[in-house]
This record gives sequence, C-alpha cells and structure tokens, in this order.
Amino acid sequence: MYAVIASGGKQYKVEAGQILRLEKLAGEVGEKVQLEPVLMIGGEGEPRIGQPFVEGSSVIATIIDQGKAKKVVVFKKKRRKGYKVKRGHRQPYTAVRIEEIPA
Repeated sequence: MYAVIASGGKQYKVEAGQILRLEKLAGEVGEKVQLEPVLMIGGEGEPRIGQPFVEGSSVIATIIDQGKAKKVVVFKKKRRKGYKVKRGHRQPYTAVRIEEIPA
C-alpha cells in the first residue's frame, strides 16, 4: 500500500518502512507524527484520490533525525566595482520513517 502526501510544499509517494527527508518538522527524535494532508491512497484495488485531499486519512511516521543539509554557497559579484558577497546556507530537515498508512 502507498500514499501520496504533501509536506513542506512538495509531494511525496510513501510506503510503510520507507525513510524520507522532509522539510523541518517540529518534534523530538523518537516522537510519532501524523503527516497530513493525504492526496491519494493506493495499492490494493481501486486507488482513492482526494479532491483535493482524502478525508479522514493520515500517515503515521516516527522522527529518526533532525539535522541540516549540506552547505550551499551563494557568491555574488559585480565586475570592476569591488563588490563581492559570499554567504552559506544550510537547510534544516527532518528524517522520518513511515510506520503505517491506515486505509
């Protein structure tokens, strides 16, 4: 069984047991979270497609890590003017393990 969820402005196709990196979610490592909204549930028989969401459904996941992604360096320069700016950014993420997809 699989589901399509929306989190952090992106859509993910998930299955039970899958490990997934999402945009930062509030919570501690080991805590269970409900991922909503669910856009679609499929696998056995006819898929249930939400309009826009599947009513009364959610995906249960466990937080396994809170961290930061690799650094992205942003460098700006204007030629012949002596203007240079170098900045770095590390996007926070939450790694979760999908525990179950209640039908």
